Order: sequence, then C-alpha cells, then structure tokens
Amino acid sequence: MRLVSFVRDGRAGFGAIEGEGVRDVGAVMGPAYPDLRSVLADDEGLSRFREALPDAPRVDVSTVAWLPVIPNPSKIFCIGHNYEAHRVETGRPKTTFPAVFTRFAASQVGHDQEGWIPAESTDVDFEGELAVVIGRGGRRIARDQALAHVAGYACYDDLSVRDWQRHTSQFTPGKNFARTGAFGPWLVTADGIPDPQTLDLTTRVNGRVMQQANTAQMIFRVDELIAYCSTFTPLEPGDVIVSGTPGGVGVRRDPPIFLAPGDVVEVEITGIGILRTRMVAEPTA
Repeated sequence: MRLVSFVRDGRAGFGAIEGEGVRDVGAVMGPAYPDLRSVLADDEGLSRFREALPDAPRVDVSTVAWLPVIPNPSKIFCIGHNYEAHRVETGRPKTTFPAVFTRFAASQVGHDQEGWIPAESTDVDFEGELAVVIGRGGRRIARDQALAHVAGYACYDDLSVRDWQRHTSQFTPGKNFARTGAFGPWLVTADGIPDPQTLDLTTRVNGRVMQQANTAQMIFRVDELIAYCSTFTPLEPGDVIVSGTPGGVGVRRDPPIFLAPGDVVEVEITGIGILRTRMVAEPTA
C-alpha cells in the first residue's frame, strides 16, 4: 500500500493511493484514529485501515494538498555521511558508529509543496535520502529483528542551510529552518519493499541529475541504524530515521550549486516514487 497524509477542504486527513485518486480512509476510521501515526501506534491499526479501505470515499488528487507522510513524528533522526562518496567529498574520517542529528517535525513539508529559502542564507542545498518509518516500537532492538519494526519507506529531501550548519560542529541550526524537510510523496508499506538495501536513489534539480546511488552503498544499513538508535532511546510508531545522502551535494561541487527561488528538486527512489519540492523565498511578513 501507499499511505498518504493530506489536507482537503481545510481538514487534515489520511488514506491510500488508489490509481489516480486517494481513498480518504481517515473519514471512515473514526475519532480514535486522527492521523497515520495513530494508525501505526495501534497493533490492529493497519488491519483496521485495510478493512476500512473499500468504504472510504475516493477523492481526486487535485483536491488535496500533501502533508508530510507522518506530520507529527515524536522523533526524527537524520544520519550524516552514510554513503562513502559523500563521506569522502566532505573530508570526514571513517567512524565506528553512525553520525546522528535531529530534525524537528515542524520543519517538514509535504510532496509538491513549497520549500523555503530563508532570508538569512543563500547556501541552501539538496540532499536526497531514504526515510524509514517505524511501525512497531521497541528499545534495544536486535539487528536481525530490526526490519520487522518498519512500517514502510518514503523519500526525503533533507534540505540543508549550509552556512548555518557550519556555524559550529553541531548541525541542528542548519537542519531545522521552516519547510526544509521534504517528506513524501507517500509511505510504501514494508511488504512492498522487502529489502531496503536494493533501491536506486536519484536527486534532480530542474531536471538535471545531481545525485545517483543505490542504498546498497550505505555505510550503516537500515537494520544497523534501527538497532543503534533504539539503544539510546525507545523507538515509537511513527518515528522517522532519515538514512543519509549520497555524494554529489551542491556545496561540494566546483563551483558550488545552491538552490534559488524557482528551482524544483525531485528525489526519486525505485519502488517508492518521486518527491517534488518547489523552492521559494521564505515570506518575511
């Protein structure tokens, strides 16, 4: 299944892609399930979602505005330098453990929505990544059991405000400006992607390929990331692990390539789809 979150007629909803339309499953599941996170948090939630699917009204995609797949995750962990080509281009040393930083849910934006270039920066960069959404929580999850805790996968563009990222060795300021975490277009449930280490990832800016890699090239695989993150904190349904970007980012090109108003960034992952973000100057009013 391809699960989505959206706004329609001023109401936040969720459902599933069906052909060229969307089944508004949230409209029939009742108040106990206000969003996709609540569906994932219930052991019977996805089963009830499937049962409700045939009775859900079908709406045209032109009538909805996409939200981040999980609009309200409790935690978003981003992984730095998790592809060898990216580690090399940044000059970072090899490490024994993953580099982990956090992104706030309020910084996210959905598919085909506007990403913001803040007035404080001219150095906004693209980073196409595979997002992993937790379906079953746990603490100290064993690596050989980790994929059983995954609800599904989505595309992510970890848009980075590079000059603010470089203020110190801590990435947080440059990774949390408003509307700089594009997440979508939908969540492909784990049964549709049995092996997340076999996926081709491509990032395009205005149609030009900027990044191209396969998730097999990750330094720390998805199961390792789940095991590691769940060791220092419990993972909960709806939590997101953004698994790192390949080489080819704009800041490491000669000359550097940064995003400008009017640019369109696409992150495409085989088996998932294409996440599209239209860049505009952040409104200052």
